[in-house]
Amino acid sequence: MNNKKYHIETLAIHAGQSPDPVTLSRAVPIYRTTAYNFKSSEHAANLFSLKESGNIYSRLMNPTNDVLEQRLAALENGAAALTFSSGTAAIYFALTNICKCGDEIVSANNLYGGTFTQFDAILPQNGINVRFTPVNDFSAVEAAINEHTKAIFIETVGNPTLEIADIEGYAKIAQKHKLPLVVDSTFTPPSLLRPIEHGANIVIHSLSKWICGHGTGIGGIVIDAANFDWSDPKFTLYNEPDRGYHGLRFAHDLGELNKLAFILRLRTVGLRNQGPTLSPDAAWIFLQGLESLTLRMTKHSENALQVAKFLVEHPKVAWVKYPGLADSPLSKKYLPLGAGGMVVFGVKGGSKEAVKLVDNIKLFSLLANVGDAKSLIIHPASTTHSQLSDEDQRKAGLQPELIRLSIGIEHIDDIIGALADALSLV
Repeated sequence: MNNKKYHIETLAIHAGQSPDPVTLSRAVPIYRTTAYNFKSSEHAANLFSLKESGNIYSRLMNPTNDVLEQRLAALENGAAALTFSSGTAAIYFALTNICKCGDEIVSANNLYGGTFTQFDAILPQNGINVRFTPVNDFSAVEAAINEHTKAIFIETVGNPTLEIADIEGYAKIAQKHKLPLVVDSTFTPPSLLRPIEHGANIVIHSLSKWICGHGTGIGGIVIDAANFDWSDPKFTLYNEPDRGYHGLRFAHDLGELNKLAFILRLRTVGLRNQGPTLSPDAAWIFLQGLESLTLRMTKHSENALQVAKFLVEHPKVAWVKYPGLADSPLSKKYLPLGAGGMVVFGVKGGSKEAVKLVDNIKLFSLLANVGDAKSLIIHPASTTHSQLSDEDQRKAGLQPELIRLSIGIEHIDDIIGALADALSLV
């Protein structure tokens, strides 16, 4: 594509790809190859020493993955991106690309259960401490930052409690303390929200959700805005010589590519040396999903709003949360194009009645995923967030009666009909 500024619907179909010059294939090919030929010994040496860019080995790069990376970077207004074998891997390697033993992260506490466990139990095993603060409690965020803090982490919309993070509020604090703001935007794909435009430095997605759109692949991606100064001496991974690359200092010795220090270190140290690689077959699946992303997100958002309105009026429903339902300034600010496909609610009668509804609903699939074209349902307290103690669940706002819905793109009458039938049984 040329340098013309295209709309997001166009970028979702075209960005990052030029037709194969040999075969003239219009669709993106799947490059099922382990390795790539070198033009000469000098060419090979230059690639391995980072003096020249190009393909070496599919553990760290692949042409199919490259199209996906370029496309999502364009959609997010980022500078570069890197795919991973899962969204969880993308989070882990993004943060360990910033922090080392003795460092700390300040994170909102309204996280997906797997992320919370990673932060609460696994990163501390590596000597990285995470301080949790209530979402949008900026005084608590300020109080949690100290000389060891190396990043601030938030989800745009919390999973599963659906609070909207004030990205710009977090960005102001991050900029004040010269810290990168890392944002998991899985619940708000780029057709709805682009966190970089609101001050984020790094954006993460689970590709398995709406970007895939059909529940057919596992993957994650990290997008680098290239708008953070890694030459600050407190980021030692970027300023001290790297013994794995003959003393290279990633924030200083890459010439014009110094601004891409984060994503280049993530590729070389994360993918090359540790190997959480996305397969090209999965990358191809996600590219198919991306082409219809903007159309699907409009339908997901429309259906979810109608479901939320139905549940608010139902006599057996105790409460409903949907970002687009309330007259919320944050929803108007960050989600004017649609509030996404997630709805959560509580059934009167508590956890027992919630489980009864989940076990008896038709049409909805009971499974641990979101973002599918099909409508999905789950009881998080006993499944996706069961790793959390009862106290941690309460702190995160996760009530025992909470039911999580991922609203699909079926006809709205059929979706509401299934919910009405199930509610009649509780």
